[in-house]
Amino acid sequence: MEKIQWWQKAVVYQIYPRSFQDSNGDGVGDIPGIIERLPYLKDLGVQVIWLSPIYQSPNDDNGYDISDYREVLPEFGTMADVQKMLEVAHHLGLKIMMDLVVNHTSDEHQWFQESRKNKDNPYRNYYIWRDPVDGHEPNNWLSDFGGSAWEFDNNTQQYYLHLFSKKQPDLNWDNPDLRKNIYDTMKWWLDQGVDGFRMDVINLISKPSDLPNDPNVTLENHGSSMDFVANGPNIHEYLQEMNQEVLSKHDIITVGETPGVSTSDAMKYAGFDSHELQMIFQFEHTEIDNSPEGLGKWSDERFKLVDLKRILSKWQNDLYGKAWNSLYWNNHDRPRVVSRFGNDSDEYRILSAKMLAATLHFMQGTPYIYQGEEIGMTNIDLPSIKDYQDIDTLNAYNDLVVQQKRVTADKMMSYVHHSSRDNARTPMQWDNIKNAGFTDSHPWLSVNPNYQTINVADALTDQQSIFHFYQKLIALRQELPIITTGKYEVLDLEDASVYAYKRIDKNTQLLVISNFTDQKQTRHYDRTQSAQLVISNYSDDQGDVLRPYESKVYMF
Repeated sequence: MEKIQWWQKAVVYQIYPRSFQDSNGDGVGDIPGIIERLPYLKDLGVQVIWLSPIYQSPNDDNGYDISDYREVLPEFGTMADVQKMLEVAHHLGLKIMMDLVVNHTSDEHQWFQESRKNKDNPYRNYYIWRDPVDGHEPNNWLSDFGGSAWEFDNNTQQYYLHLFSKKQPDLNWDNPDLRKNIYDTMKWWLDQGVDGFRMDVINLISKPSDLPNDPNVTLENHGSSMDFVANGPNIHEYLQEMNQEVLSKHDIITVGETPGVSTSDAMKYAGFDSHELQMIFQFEHTEIDNSPEGLGKWSDERFKLVDLKRILSKWQNDLYGKAWNSLYWNNHDRPRVVSRFGNDSDEYRILSAKMLAATLHFMQGTPYIYQGEEIGMTNIDLPSIKDYQDIDTLNAYNDLVVQQKRVTADKMMSYVHHSSRDNARTPMQWDNIKNAGFTDSHPWLSVNPNYQTINVADALTDQQSIFHFYQKLIALRQELPIITTGKYEVLDLEDASVYAYKRIDKNTQLLVISNFTDQKQTRHYDRTQSAQLVISNYSDDQGDVLRPYESKVYMF
């Protein structure tokens, strides 16, 4: 690895603006609310804030359906508010990374409104239109939100492609005019002062030539053609062009969300000499509890630690010295980590949240913290499907329970409680006052009732809180170069209860030991007499004895 770049030592905090802080009493988080809370993030110690989309949008998919890339959704504020947020953030030494959603737009975007008018419109080729085949869809591709990935448009008697909601038509990146338009928009945002881009499903932008049928899915198995479409024929050409035209001209942070990638794919996207992106988000470890019945993420399976270790170790080892990892447990699309990989009971929530934090933050890569993770926010069990807002959740319930009758309503609610994206989207829990200090009025999505005991105000006053543990982990990343540069080595890969690994550089070793169970374990790992305890989630060290969810890190 060449000279260490600033983004390799950074820790990123993801804000889901709709759920972070409401400043004007309309029940929806906004940009002035974010500004108000920036000192809190400075106190936590993070260096970069990733904002989920704040652009103009009809909100079919909560802002990931953009109708104008250069306007702010009025619910969130104005461009003047954005300018103030950038100014305050930069004054505090914080960088702002925007969410760039350019695989698709909203069907209300002016480009699509023009595109659907007639086949000769100059914007027609900004999207992917095809004639029917034998009176049906052009191929068998399935949307990631359920059903066909094609929607028939009566006006021109053709289908348009949408890998997500039918209100999110896919852009045609083979059109150079479209690409130029997107690069111009990126330049415009960089001129406003933003410090980088997180790129939504960026490896889907180049579709397989001739749009062949996907051999892997049928409508019955609630599949998605996302992985089949991923990593298309011109993807690297387009990202290298983007890098040359825009990214290489600025000292910014870039990360691409890339479903369906292998480690060899990652080296092409984020290799140190690939001239594309700095890192990617892979999904492999977030899919280990997927349904054994072919229902994708709709399951209530408990993950197996050996699977988790095998996947994370592969990514650590394969990318070492060649490309850069991103490290994350959860985000706006994934359930809460302490409920999923830890134990969210009153007895073990704090211990297991700290254990999970330490396990991830001592790996090589740039860590991402999702809002509320640093106080141990949990999944929510809303009583009825009517209480959910997420289009993906509602579509899946309709497909699997109502239409196909493959899953009972009760069983599906168990899956929803485990896997719904709304688990991550409940409002941030700031204090124990009404609505957790998020809003004075009715919140857009229910606040988790446990805000009385899980909130920022309590965490800040308790030196043993999860918040203060994260604060220490973030500080250690700045203090110990080995966390950035050391080689990773997993110990006892087949151990189903304990995750132990080393980080090794020329003069130093770190030994990270995490008990993933609520049972006492005894393990012996070789370490020298001079080994120092760097951090632990218990107040004393009992050597080879590991108490429930104990995590400890030694340096020697």
